[in-house]
Amino acid sequence: MRLFISMKNILWIMRDLLSFRRTASVVVWMLLLVSCADSDPLIPQQYRGGALGTSYSIKVYTADPEDLLGAIDSVFQAVNQSMSTYLPDSDISRINNGDTTVVVDDMFREVLDESVRVFKATGGTFDPTVGVLVDAWGFGPGDQQAMDSSKVDSLLRFVGLEKVTLTPDGRIRKEYPGIRLDFNAIAKGYAIDRLAVMLEQKGIDYFLVEVGGEVRTSGENPEKGKPWTIGIDDPQAEGTRSIKQVIALEDAAMASSGNYRKFRIDPDTGEKYVHTIDPHTGFTRNSNVLAVSILARTCMRADAYATACMSMKLEASQTLLESDPELEGYIIYLDESGETREYFTAGFGKLLQ
Repeated sequence: MRLFISMKNILWIMRDLLSFRRTASVVVWMLLLVSCADSDPLIPQQYRGGALGTSYSIKVYTADPEDLLGAIDSVFQAVNQSMSTYLPDSDISRINNGDTTVVVDDMFREVLDESVRVFKATGGTFDPTVGVLVDAWGFGPGDQQAMDSSKVDSLLRFVGLEKVTLTPDGRIRKEYPGIRLDFNAIAKGYAIDRLAVMLEQKGIDYFLVEVGGEVRTSGENPEKGKPWTIGIDDPQAEGTRSIKQVIALEDAAMASSGNYRKFRIDPDTGEKYVHTIDPHTGFTRNSNVLAVSILARTCMRADAYATACMSMKLEASQTLLESDPELEGYIIYLDESGETREYFTAGFGKLLQ
């Protein structure tokens, strides 16, 4: 069978194809217009205040805005009641003071479980039982003491997370009554994670939560149509805040720690004591590491590792970060000649702006 198509038929076919193409284009545009008309605009909301001994800033974008202040305050209150060493009636304060009747809540359990994981991963460098030393050195709610080698040795027997266990019925068992838990190096990050969960449960997909410099983001910045940009402080800036680096974050958490934020000066000797305590030696640690920023899946984890890397030697921190695929890190330090240097993992470097 032979197929014959005349030139006239070809012209008719071409005309039909062009007509179909125009019709399809119109349909596509109509669908786009309907889609745009049906989607509600995202409305920005900003919340600022004080909590956990610092300030917070929360920015959300939602098509269905509501007053979130009550929910935000509830999260902070719940975390404080569970883990604040500054509240005498909090669960952790009661446990530290010897109350064996306390049954810890899910928040306390989650933070303790994560603390144990980081404790093991860092060879005991991250240790929430360092609280007794934090108080003794004058960085906690307890009484400051005159510290020397003998005093440090007497307190070290109360340090070691392996000396704390959680019983099946949710009670904390301590090897020595004098052991004190201090979650301040991880609780702020955990509070941010709880705030993120609260926002997600309310159907909010785009937000930036910042508490005392630690952050967690969800989605991109809708106003700019790109990831959120976060500034990283320069640890050597004097007097005023200065930005060392800018990083772009989307669906990520970042925590930072530095010796420049908390320290005290001995009025007699003029010696500087930094806020990071080495749980192995019991002494405050002065090192060539000036500041650390950590990216992780949760802000709780980032917070814990940022603290740990301030206590670890630079080389040990680099090895840890390079070996853990769930972590990215940035360290500002001084080299042997006193010059400022920067180290960052490959994943962290890709996000720097």
